[in-house]
Amino acid sequence: MLPIVEVPETIKNGFAGYRDVFCRDEGFDYVSRYVTGLIISPNKTLQGIYDLQHWEDKKPSRRSMHTSVFESGWGSDNLIQQHRALVGPDHRGRGREVISLDWTFSHHDRGPEIYGNTKSYDYVQRRSGRFQTLVTAVVSNDTLIDGLDVVVQEPSNEKEEMAYLEETAMESYAQMDAVSKRLLELLHYLKHEREYKKRTEIALELVKQIEQEGHFPEAHYAFDNGVLSLDLTKFIETCGKHWVSEIECSRNIQWSGSWVRADVLAAELKDDHSESFRPCKVRCRNGETKDYWAFTKVVRLKRYGRKRLVIVHETADLSDPPRFLLTDAKHWNSGKTIQTWSYRWACEIFHEFTKQVTGLESSQVRKEEGVKRHFRLSCVAQSLIQRASAPVSKSEKFEFAKGEITLGQRCRTIAREVFRSMLELSKRLFSEGKSCNEVLDILMPA
Repeated sequence: MLPIVEVPETIKNGFAGYRDVFCRDEGFDYVSRYVTGLIISPNKTLQGIYDLQHWEDKKPSRRSMHTSVFESGWGSDNLIQQHRALVGPDHRGRGREVISLDWTFSHHDRGPEIYGNTKSYDYVQRRSGRFQTLVTAVVSNDTLIDGLDVVVQEPSNEKEEMAYLEETAMESYAQMDAVSKRLLELLHYLKHEREYKKRTEIALELVKQIEQEGHFPEAHYAFDNGVLSLDLTKFIETCGKHWVSEIECSRNIQWSGSWVRADVLAAELKDDHSESFRPCKVRCRNGETKDYWAFTKVVRLKRYGRKRLVIVHETADLSDPPRFLLTDAKHWNSGKTIQTWSYRWACEIFHEFTKQVTGLESSQVRKEEGVKRHFRLSCVAQSLIQRASAPVSKSEKFEFAKGEITLGQRCRTIAREVFRSMLELSKRLFSEGKSCNEVLDILMPA
């Protein structure tokens, strides 16, 4: 638990590009310290981050820091737009560039009042729990992964509200007060129904915003069946971009004049025409070259029309379960389609890293804007870490890196800067005649 005496230089220099988003220098300092805490503090709630802060003058109240981070005049929409404008140039002209769309859970079992938190069945952990559903957009090339936005899906209470309306329905309402109350309940139900957005709708809104800004002109898209929708693919195509999506094995495909399930078609090809699965070497996003065996053909799907289907196996004997990829790029071969699809994994890396390092699962505020600010600052923190300069470590801990600078080393560099600031302050306090206990009380009050 390192006391944060001042904002480290790495964060100060990297976050300087966001200064215009904030109205006051004081508020900007609070948010800079908050971003530092998202990286350094083991407890990434505002309380945990505030407890580590040390100010030269009188320490401001926790409420002041909360107001500056979650409630003051700066807008999270302006922040994330500025973020995309800043990271965009780092992806242009540097090889393949793919924007991946995905969703994940942010678990809060003890926070029923947190915005967007709902109790439901968690199919990942295979238990009932409370969590927020987050839709994410992540851009990646061979070296960088940057979160472009994190959006909370507001929970749907349609079933519960409808059950209540049905249970409390009456044949007639004699009193005007009862009529007014019932009308208000119905209006609330209709309002909630219209405001609710599916994950696919949120993903489409994200893509529209990204394409409108134009910071990633060469980026194509990759996503899985949980995000795939006709509206999304049509919009991407109108922008002159291509997309790759995994589809369900139950998807019907037109084959030899009839509609056939994708998994049935794959089984028939494996049994009767195994030679149709051609070997191909694919250089994935992580630089690893992998061998695949793929069948590809332009086919027709209901609603989507003519698209290129790629059935992928990872073993030469085709014994592993096949993966079904679909793309609008009918001129792409199987290797290019699989390679683009490999970039979708950047979303999973982003989810894991931000949950473990930059506090994606640590938001405990109740208001929508506060939650949005926390998630977007977590995105910013993740990008700042990637761009932190760090020397090649001499520690045995990082021998596996073989001279390459890892994200762990970059986090370590930021922690060393925080530690250095603490040592310099301690040195000055000792020179002023302070005792060890006095210095300790200043840095870590009991």
